[in-house]
Amino acid sequence: MRKKVLSAGLCSVLSLSLLASANPWTVNAQSKQSQAVQSYVTGKGTEWRGIPLNGLIPETASDATKIELENGMTKSIYSTDDAIIENLFVETETDSDRDGKRDRVSIKVYRPKTDPGVKVPVIYEMSPYRSGILDVPVFNVDVDLNPVSHPGNGYGRSGKPYALAEGQAANLGSLGNYFVPRGYGVILAESIGTGKSDGCPTTGDEREILGTKAVIDWLNGRAKAFTGEGKEVHADWSTGNVGMTGASYNGTLPNAVAATGVDGLKTIIPVAAISSWYDYYRANGAVIAPGGYQGEDADNLAEAVLTRSNPEVCKDVIAELKRDQDRVTGDYNQFWADRDYVKDADKIKASVLVVHGLNDWNVKTKQFAQWWEALGENNVQRKLWLHQGGHSNPSGADWTNTRHKWFDYYLYGIENGIMDEPAVNIQREDRTYSKEASWPAPGTVSTNLHLTGTGNDLGAMVINPVPNQPHNKQTIIDDPMIKANALIANPELNSPNRLAYVTQELTGEVRISGTPKVSIRASIDRPVANLTALLIDYSSGKSVIVSRGWVDPQNLHYADRSESLVAGRDYTFEWAMEPKDYIFKAGHRIGVVLISSDYDYTIRPKAGTKITVIPTRSEITLPIVGGKNAFNQ
Repeated sequence: MRKKVLSAGLCSVLSLSLLASANPWTVNAQSKQSQAVQSYVTGKGTEWRGIPLNGLIPETASDATKIELENGMTKSIYSTDDAIIENLFVETETDSDRDGKRDRVSIKVYRPKTDPGVKVPVIYEMSPYRSGILDVPVFNVDVDLNPVSHPGNGYGRSGKPYALAEGQAANLGSLGNYFVPRGYGVILAESIGTGKSDGCPTTGDEREILGTKAVIDWLNGRAKAFTGEGKEVHADWSTGNVGMTGASYNGTLPNAVAATGVDGLKTIIPVAAISSWYDYYRANGAVIAPGGYQGEDADNLAEAVLTRSNPEVCKDVIAELKRDQDRVTGDYNQFWADRDYVKDADKIKASVLVVHGLNDWNVKTKQFAQWWEALGENNVQRKLWLHQGGHSNPSGADWTNTRHKWFDYYLYGIENGIMDEPAVNIQREDRTYSKEASWPAPGTVSTNLHLTGTGNDLGAMVINPVPNQPHNKQTIIDDPMIKANALIANPELNSPNRLAYVTQELTGEVRISGTPKVSIRASIDRPVANLTALLIDYSSGKSVIVSRGWVDPQNLHYADRSESLVAGRDYTFEWAMEPKDYIFKAGHRIGVVLISSDYDYTIRPKAGTKITVIPTRSEITLPIVGGKNAFNQ
């Protein structure tokens, strides 16, 4: 175990020159005897005044770095007015526009003006949005669904994932203004096919990944960069240690690059980020829109960010995206496998601080939950920060300090206690934060709630199993033009377009933490339909949609294979809803509403599809902290 030397509890300012090490460094306890260590430590030695330094020196970092610490964090000691700013082009390994030349990506480098020989690590953000977003047409969703006549392929904006800025600062931008004075380089880059970069946007596949990875390779001497005049430029000012961050698409690319295992990438902080593009545009075989961008798909997004000069050279690439994304079946196929980073989590070497809004309906919560789980399964160093916002960055001093300490620890090796804290920070509905050991919350138990009901009256959702005889049947008539908020209202009233089930009033708080699941025994009067489940918090005030989930019933067993259904035959349809962490208050009721089409998310076929549900052979499984006992408070 490494010794703690510079803890967050130190109030004095320590002026230190630190090894630019591949791994976090330590010095022994003797260094605490000095209030200020003023001298440089070169990478050619392993001692300072006889004090041994434990830390590996990468080949790319042969000199010292110079920072000062205050309260265990790097202090602002460099001036933004003196910052060195470079506009460069990094050569990548890909030729996405097929012109016979390697794509080059445009980058802007901000770095502090340091003494000769001093090196700095880099915080890096790649984005497809720096040159704006084009207004492009999206798909018409008021169309009929597509029934399959045989199994599927058998594999095994304007609309955009775009987050709110943290508050754009002058001069070096928000990242540069904060981190450059504290001894970091900051690189802001334009993804392939956007702005001044070459290539074509490809919505998260290997070509975009290689375009992003190239900057890390350049910082570590494995790729070339040039000025606009063609002069080669070396990153001899960099330690080679890189941390990536960004929100939404800008946070997705760090996930993608980390999944390559590239050397030099020490950590990432993905905010509201995608871990699998299939789950951004699809759900359990159904074609699903990102919240707020009905009709968008992967090809539309690529067209929207295609802001390079001569965009017509990307015509064929965009056409291939449109073809291969397969809006007909909605099945998971090779196109989506190429954009699935979860399956490659075993390659990750970087640490990951996962950040997500619990109310994000653009990049939905499944994205963080499956990524978090995969990181744990592969023993990746990780932390999780969940907040009550939507598709946005978190806010507040605690978040700013956490991000700061995280980069200090992984890029400078400062022992500041960040990894001794509990793994999860979660913001509750009252906006207060709590720390927990893991997620889902310890003590969470998958708890089955059984359904009962007759006709289209309000049904019940109960803990104890119900007799499965008689098999009462209930029906839903699809009307895609009625929005979900209208369908969940007044559950006690009979409605032909939904089925509602509620618990009794809760005697105490009930917390869910994880992924709700649905199992419905039902028949459909035609070979194809939408199925949607909504998890509701019912109270005397406004009803709240806590989670929702969708399925194409033709994907009866697998997301990668559609199967033809027989109209009128009973099937058991099972699907997951979006993961959530939510507290139902005492006096409220937990509800589930079953509908067919979801106006804001699914394809909207002609009205009239009839779905017949057998409630006594259906159930909802909720991840409840404390399990059944939570209902007996």
